[in-house]
Amino acid sequence: MLYSINQLSEQITNFIEQYPIKTLLFYGEMGAGKTTFIAELVRQTCGTNDASSPTYSIVNQYNGNGKAVYHMDLYRLKNLQEALDAGIEDILYSGAYCFIEWPEIILPLIEKPYLELRFSFVDNQHRKIDIIEHP
Repeated sequence: MLYSINQLSEQITNFIEQYPIKTLLFYGEMGAGKTTFIAELVRQTCGTNDASSPTYSIVNQYNGNGKAVYHMDLYRLKNLQEALDAGIEDILYSGAYCFIEWPEIILPLIEKPYLELRFSFVDNQHRKIDIIEHP
């Protein structure tokens, strides 16, 4: 089934707001649409349109609609200790929504429940997103 970014992010936002899921892990090649999709999730969750990639800052925090969202891009981290030094563990256990790109390095810290979103290219205009729930 084909969905726009807006439609799919709205469905995911509704899902995570109904269930106790606060952590979403995003996998996929560079340019697959992870950051664009997260920006739409942030807009729908917090009502803010200023979400951007935290590639250099590692973590961006957004607040709105009585909710906090952390967007993490862990691409530049080399090991788990760097993540711990950056305070990632405290953020994960803060009770806020955590949208995490390149989460492989912190998998030992991730507790269930969470959603895994795997992005892949169909063609230049379309992406496939596999969504796996880890209850």
